[in-house]
Amino acid sequence: MTFQRARSEEQREIRRRAILDTTAAMLAEMPVAAVTLNELSRRVGLAKSNVLRYFESREAVLLELLDVFLGTWLAELADDLDAGVEARATPEVRAGQLADVLSRSLAERVVLCDLFGAQGGVLEHNVSVEVVKRHKRASLARLTTMVDLVRRHLPELGDGVQRFCLMSLVSAGALSAYVPPPPSLVAAYAEEPALGVLELDLQAALRNSFTATLVGVLPRD
Repeated sequence: MTFQRARSEEQREIRRRAILDTTAAMLAEMPVAAVTLNELSRRVGLAKSNVLRYFESREAVLLELLDVFLGTWLAELADDLDAGVEARATPEVRAGQLADVLSRSLAERVVLCDLFGAQGGVLEHNVSVEVVKRHKRASLARLTTMVDLVRRHLPELGDGVQRFCLMSLVSAGALSAYVPPPPSLVAAYAEEPALGVLELDLQAALRNSFTATLVGVLPRD
């Protein structure tokens, strides 16, 4: 892909979109940690200095992409929750169904979970105050959307709903770091099956985490 010099706002937006789309394609092939500005520049057909005209760093690109992926996930999550949570069930049953839907939905989105995991320790570094503020404003808007979705299906959470949503996303990022296991672990589990108890299934681990959090924030009689 090659570009002529961007002279209009529309051309600049096309260039930005191409950078984001190329990064998304790279994330389908490799983890967040392996995405480099040099490789991104090569794939998008721009000099690294030109990429930096649109995004101040690799981390800035990934933060914006995190928001894009999060918005797409939340739009799909609304339908998943409508289909998977019974409106007339007891709070305990709905909490279990909510944990099922969330864990399945996030486990299917490994790239999103990887971005969550890198957010605090990597992506929010090497960016300016303005980029961080823009990212946090966008994150707050996404969190509000998630809070509204969860509250609709489990209003009994009350003031605990925001805490649950935050901890769900943090858990998704933290647990995704363990899957898939590296080849050395796979070989170790094969040679010593007793070690397999330590192997992590992302969906099951997320469900356990979400269920435990819900138990903690659901009100008691």
